[in-house]
Amino acid sequence: MAEKMKAVEIKEPGDYEYKTVDKAECPAGGLLIEVLACGLCGSDLRILASGHDNISFPWIIGHEVSGKIVETGAEYGGFWEKGDILAVAPVVYCGECEFCLNARYEFCDNIKELAQNWPGGFAEYMSIPEESLKLGTIREIPKNLDPVQAAVAEPASSVINAQEKGKVGFQDTVVIIGAGPIGCIHTSLARAKGARQVITADIKENRLEKSESFGADITINAEKKDLVDEVKKMTKGLGADVVITANPVPETQVQAVNMAKKGGRILFFGGLPPDKSKPGIDTNTVHYRGLHVIGTTTFAPRHHLQALDLFRSGAIPGDKLITHKMPLSKFAEGVRLARAGKALKVVFLPGKENNKVQENLI
Repeated sequence: MAEKMKAVEIKEPGDYEYKTVDKAECPAGGLLIEVLACGLCGSDLRILASGHDNISFPWIIGHEVSGKIVETGAEYGGFWEKGDILAVAPVVYCGECEFCLNARYEFCDNIKELAQNWPGGFAEYMSIPEESLKLGTIREIPKNLDPVQAAVAEPASSVINAQEKGKVGFQDTVVIIGAGPIGCIHTSLARAKGARQVITADIKENRLEKSESFGADITINAEKKDLVDEVKKMTKGLGADVVITANPVPETQVQAVNMAKKGGRILFFGGLPPDKSKPGIDTNTVHYRGLHVIGTTTFAPRHHLQALDLFRSGAIPGDKLITHKMPLSKFAEGVRLARAGKALKVVFLPGKENNKVQENLI
């Protein structure tokens, strides 16, 4: 009889359940880990509601993972051993396309992901395939870094990639539109990169207050004030050097173009819904003001390494980012809090079912 484990299984969009399922198996050339922590991402919320083209249900998602190796495959030839604790980011590169061969892994033509092509981490155990070990982004967790924080290094990796491409740095005035978990990571990273001034904007006052602890110098409630006018006032009419849209709202991309300084950089970080992805930007503004509009997505292995180190050093304050630590049996409650905007980052601890919920409501 097959061994069992607890997991959150999505039966179909809108229908998921914490239940007993067959235990994940150890691949011949891979690893089996006991999941220590798995973060809840905005993309997880979208999959729960609407599904995903790469997923056939029933399925287990969860791609922000840390775990302890409990078994190695019969054909495993790596150097990690039972008991080692790993930070598991989901992306698996092909290693053969033009982009991989030129070390531009974030553009891999044949990219795959854990939790899409293989089952994910909202479970007590998770299989780590051989492909992920060879061409993925899995690292041993640095000393003095909490595995719970290491799990959420994955979204920070994409933030690092974005700000690298946007050349955020010394003397920049940076505006971050969206003060959710991604916006807060952007705020911390802009501050760590030496930005002269960091401005965050949102329509939720509680999130704006929270963003101050991540290094925001100024916060703007865009529901109460005209965001473009406010940024222009704060910059003596010049505009911001860098504007980052960290949300899925079309209007903010238009605002970003209109508030950028001549020669400024605009990072479209948050993707838009397919039916709202043409927000009506005046391309003459881009042309005559010499703006650099940059789209960014995913990350390369080096970004994941940097993210782990930034959490380890405290430059990205994981203890502030993770507002809720919950047993996996409380999954539905965590989803509810995230959707209601009452949590920044929810992380589930599958092996801690008897622990009390740790939360810091925002």
